[in-house]
Amino acid sequence: MNSLSIFGTSSDAGKSTLSFALTYLLHHRDISVAPFKAQNVSNNSHVTDEGGEIAIPQHFAAEAIGLKTTPYMNPVLLKSGSKNSAHLIINGKSVGEKDVHAYYRDIKKLQPIVKEAFLKLKDEYDVIVAEGAGSPVELNLMDKDLSNIYIASEFDTKIILVADIERGGVFASIYGVYKLLPKKLRDNVIGVIVNKFRGDITLFDEGRVIIEKKFGIKVLGVVPYRAFNLGFEDSQSIMNYVQDNSKAKIKVGVIKLPHISNFTDFEPLVADKEVTLSFISNPSEAYACDLIVLPGSKRVVDDLAWLRKRGFEEILTSKKQKIVAICGGYEMMFERILDPDGVESELQEVKGFGRIKGDVLFGKEKIVKKGCYYLFGHMIDGYEIHNGVAKKRVVKKKNLYATFVHGIFESDEFRCKLFCKIDETYEGYDFKEYKAKAIKEFVEHIEKNVNVDFIKKELIY
Repeated sequence: MNSLSIFGTSSDAGKSTLSFALTYLLHHRDISVAPFKAQNVSNNSHVTDEGGEIAIPQHFAAEAIGLKTTPYMNPVLLKSGSKNSAHLIINGKSVGEKDVHAYYRDIKKLQPIVKEAFLKLKDEYDVIVAEGAGSPVELNLMDKDLSNIYIASEFDTKIILVADIERGGVFASIYGVYKLLPKKLRDNVIGVIVNKFRGDITLFDEGRVIIEKKFGIKVLGVVPYRAFNLGFEDSQSIMNYVQDNSKAKIKVGVIKLPHISNFTDFEPLVADKEVTLSFISNPSEAYACDLIVLPGSKRVVDDLAWLRKRGFEEILTSKKQKIVAICGGYEMMFERILDPDGVESELQEVKGFGRIKGDVLFGKEKIVKKGCYYLFGHMIDGYEIHNGVAKKRVVKKKNLYATFVHGIFESDEFRCKLFCKIDETYEGYDFKEYKAKAIKEFVEHIEKNVNVDFIKKELIY
């Protein structure tokens, strides 16, 4: 069978959610299918079943259909680095920082790694749904494009274009991307999905005719906008969450660090109708919150300096303020952060906020694992991704809950116990049940508005 590439006609067109939905729908049409993205740029990652590190969208898509997660689903991952560098992860393992210019200069050295990963998945699954990145026709970068042009050309994939009508200029973006594709790839385009439509969908009937008759591209579907508050790829995505605050009784503020990471930690708070979630950048906003969350960070020392500069130190060291500190936020709470080998910073020693006695030592070996942890009196499924090492994985002090472990808010028991201390009328909800329902409703929404059966036929030789 043919594999499938999902190309966006612009950034943030909805490739990740549509790639996920099509993977899910093809799986439930009895096709052996797996998600894939050759190269991802995101501080939001998860731990695979094999112990490697991959970006959230591919992990989320695989988990949703019960697949074993593997680093081959996202062989190249870039995270925030120092100055002009990026932190490079290959096949789930950290290989340190790489100068961005050198990275793109040597991009062809990564092609065999990406090819091997794709082929290993293809040995196990009939169809690979390969998510693209940005626009596939950045003419000055096409020879450096791993996720779009290289995959589609190397593996002769069928191609679906995804266009964001919310941005405006949808016809120009569809026509422009299609015409700028190499002819070989144009011939493999099976159609376009017009995404994020708002209003009366019949108003686009003429638009559909224009795209099919004048451009010669089949319209596979026009998808009305629907919020999907799961599987966030990047910090920009999570800022677009939609929340029902009509019954909210607790205010939670997540500090929006410049290098915030693993922000999928907060999906259970977005979904909680008893919680108003805000991403805050100023101490004045923090004082209005019942709970402050100091989240994970890919650049702990840099973000610690940013917090001090913004004036957060007073509230973050106050024993009166309820605080949850996760991973990088946890590390900031110690007396000192030591980095003798320059793993994250040129500074070998930095003063922390001092709420927790002792030091955090950054080691060259990154800790990447997941499991069931005993935290704050509860057994919680979670995962760890960090270089910092401390004597304890978790600390509970007056109004401070701090841990290296991500995923703690997914525990209904922990969330309920914590929020009942803020408001005893808090009732809580079942996050796993919510997640399963949200996934089901979203893929049904896509199925209703996209010709999935046509796509399936095009993938069969």
